[in-house]
Amino acid sequence: MPPVAPKFLEALLTRPVAVLGDGVSGKGVLALLARIGADATVYDARAAQLTPEAAGRHLLAVFSPGFPPDHPWLVRVRSAGVMDIGELDFASLFWRGRVVAVTGTNGKTTLVEFLTHALQAAGHTARAAGNIGTPFSRVAAESDGSPSEIAVCEVSSFQAETLRFFRAEALLWTNFAEDHLERHASMEAYFRAKCALATRAARVFAGSSVRKLGPEFLRILQNSGPRASWIETAGLPPDPRLAGTVFESYPQRENFVLAASWWKAANLDPESLARAARSFRLGRHRLARVAELRGVGYWNDSKATNFHAVEAALGRFASPVLLIAGGKPKGGDLAGFVARIAPKVRHAFLIGETGPALAAALASAGVAHTASGTIESAVRGAAKAARAGDQVLLSPGFASFDQFRGYADRGEQFEAIVGTLGVEGTTAEPIPNPVQTT
Repeated sequence: MPPVAPKFLEALLTRPVAVLGDGVSGKGVLALLARIGADATVYDARAAQLTPEAAGRHLLAVFSPGFPPDHPWLVRVRSAGVMDIGELDFASLFWRGRVVAVTGTNGKTTLVEFLTHALQAAGHTARAAGNIGTPFSRVAAESDGSPSEIAVCEVSSFQAETLRFFRAEALLWTNFAEDHLERHASMEAYFRAKCALATRAARVFAGSSVRKLGPEFLRILQNSGPRASWIETAGLPPDPRLAGTVFESYPQRENFVLAASWWKAANLDPESLARAARSFRLGRHRLARVAELRGVGYWNDSKATNFHAVEAALGRFASPVLLIAGGKPKGGDLAGFVARIAPKVRHAFLIGETGPALAAALASAGVAHTASGTIESAVRGAAKAARAGDQVLLSPGFASFDQFRGYADRGEQFEAIVGTLGVEGTTAEPIPNPVQTT
């Protein structure tokens, strides 16, 4: 049965819908509109521009999460009396099943993947959706309309800040740390965006780092109205059921604890979740050792696009690593970040737009570093510097879009370059100076 538009949208769909953004989200919206038999016109900065005249030809605009609320095109459609809805919000109007939302600074993609895997293994019809890479609109377009379907929805702060219609039976909030300050004016603004999602959920399960925020932040959450359960996700004793799984240690242990809290509240069999943990495999580019050459380990953590993720990755190593870091800036306290990671980094190899700023901060912190520029130069420089027993870690801490198509492209290039090292017989060489430029 095709999705059915709610009554208040019917009149707005009598004209073509303006779809703002021709990326993954925009294409998902087009799929949903096609399924319900509605027409659409796509506007994208690289192709068709939304002029004031064009805006006046529509009654409804659906925008991708890359559009901030004050984007000129959104201002333009509102001025023309056009209703604007974010892609995730729009999709939710057509979804007839259950929704479990997941947010957080880090870990949310893995938690979505794990919950979807566990629900499917337990016999439920579950789909991963949202910021994970499959837009909720596409999932809604492919739905059979069954109320028993479960959408496990990863929701970013970009998606959360404009929500008006989205509803979830539960929100799992993994953690909160500095991120996306290139979009949000402050940490408080970033937190308020997350809380906009919390107001759309019947229950909130929040990890330890959310509760450890200052009282002014907690008041924002408490005033948002949901029933919150504070889940202790730090300092827990070993769980024998998780031995040998990706959830055996931190940071993934936090994801399992949050999943288990919701699982229990939903009256699902706890043993089925433990079985799912034993069969679950992490997606690529998430702190995985991809090679060992001449006693040197090479680790791909390209999905680490913020400071908190890098710190979590470094916490997995007993001794300082050779770190490859840098990329497109996202705001935040760079000096504070470098000061926190300095004891865990023997030498840093810097790439991307943030390279010069990182170099200055590392110099102030007394951390040896090389301005490599490109990822190939960084990998080869780290390989020459490494000694048996060392670990070379790609954990960039920044967005990838200055030099790559995305974090996956960055990780794949890293792995491909590492793959050539064994063929070429790279040998370890000491770095002659504590700071050098290549």
